[in-house]
Amino acid sequence: MMPEINGYTDLEKQRLLLNDHEERHFMSSDVVRDIIIGVSDGLTVPFALAAGLSGADVPSSIILVAGIAEVAAGSISMGLGGYLAAKSEADHYERELKREQQEIVSVPDVEAAEVAEILAQYGAEPHEYGPVVNALQRNPQAWVDFMMKFELGLEKPDPKRALWSALTIALSYIVGGMVPLLPYVAIPTASHAVGASVALTLVALLIFGFVKGHFTGNQPFKSALQTALIGAAASAAAYSIAKVVKP
Repeated sequence: MMPEINGYTDLEKQRLLLNDHEERHFMSSDVVRDIIIGVSDGLTVPFALAAGLSGADVPSSIILVAGIAEVAAGSISMGLGGYLAAKSEADHYERELKREQQEIVSVPDVEAAEVAEILAQYGAEPHEYGPVVNALQRNPQAWVDFMMKFELGLEKPDPKRALWSALTIALSYIVGGMVPLLPYVAIPTASHAVGASVALTLVALLIFGFVKGHFTGNQPFKSALQTALIGAAASAAAYSIAKVVKP
């Protein structure tokens, strides 16, 4: 019999508290990570390429063609990398899942001891975690899920994760990569276009860095400055090298 508190049982009171409490955690961390990867590289690599070609006194039309080609190739490469990474993560999860499923059948005592050890690490006493261990032993699926999460630290991946990761990174790369190239569309002289490209891209990097810091929980202004400095350093290096080695 559940004890009553102010007319409610403990379980009912806990449910009421959960219903009244709204968690405000940001749950789409994988999507944010993919966007950050795509936009960050998209802003930086074509920016450095355009700056380097400008330093070599290449016409804007050539820089634009080379930049678009790089954005196309880069988006495909980055998207494929994201797909393979997510696919490898899913394959790893499936391998570990099968191993845990086999172990709770072949060595149940060892697995039960591991559950007890995990709970003990959270401060539970033997008389407290004993019922939990027994409950998990009666529910093999819950037992496997517990071991996957708390022993191995693995969450079940979304089966569509690999495809969505590839598309998100590729599209983000394209969006970021077109920013430094836009001035070369309107300004035919590369030496003039590079200044506009630098200004536009630095503003985009500052905005992107600020938004990235906001969503990742870092200091937005610090993140904005760091992101802009990295992009500026990459473009400055490319421009300087092109000036030095230009025939």
